[in-house]
Amino acid sequence: VQLQASGGGLVHTGDSLRLSCAASGRTFSSYAMGWFRQAPGKEREFVAAISWSGGITYYAGSVKGRCTISRDNAKNTVYLQMNSLKPEDTAGYYCAAARSGLESVRYRPDYWGQGTLVTVSS
Repeated sequence: VQLQASGGGLVHTGDSLRLSCAASGRTFSSYAMGWFRQAPGKEREFVAAISWSGGITYYAGSVKGRCTISRDNAKNTVYLQMNSLKPEDTAGYYCAAARSGLESVRYRPDYWGQGTLVTVSS
């Protein structure tokens, strides 16, 4: 599986942004998917994850209530809708995939995509 994230950019505090992650391959629908981020000088951190069917999602506490992860298996794409953005959301955002489910995508992803940069100005 190859993953390509897009949709990042420069926005202002309070703005919204939707990130996309397009996956190659015909087995996308069998993978749990996740989003991570890495701010300058910090370790990569988990943001959100979604089950293969889209029926189960969970979020890091720092984004819960502001972000929504979703997927369209017909388009081989997973999304991260981010609202009420804050300067501390500034980071490179990466998507990841795991064959073994939600726990795996959070702690042991099988595949990583290239990141897309989100910069939130105050």
